Amino acid sequence: MVIERSGLYWAEIGPAIGSRPAKHRPVLVIQGSSYDENRWATVLIAVVTSNTALATIPGNTFLPAVVTGLPRDSVVNVAALAKLDKTDLKDWIGTTPQSLMTEVDRGLRRVPDL
Repeated sequence: MVIERSGLYWAEIGPAIGSRPAKHRPVLVIQGSSYDENRWATVLIAVVTSNTALATIPGNTFLPAVVTGLPRDSVVNVAALAKLDKTDLKDWIGTTPQSLMTEVDRGLRRVPDL
């Protein structure tokens, strides 16, 4: 499977430990596509949640279902980043439009204050 940046996938994250998100949920690939070409076994993702109240948190990005293929309106939680094994990515949902990825990138830079 070719995994590209901006791809939305269903993933198996595993059990919740502390504040770590868990279960079968959508994720957004934020790792650059050139890393996939290196055939690494892992991929960097941001967790996607259907809790749209989180869209008010600075840096998070609202993802409308109508343009993403997600089953409902959702939010990219830029504070919830994870490295997953590529085998944890299951079904492809869709691709995040470039305009929304620009917002995600802006949000990602806020987390470490870059």
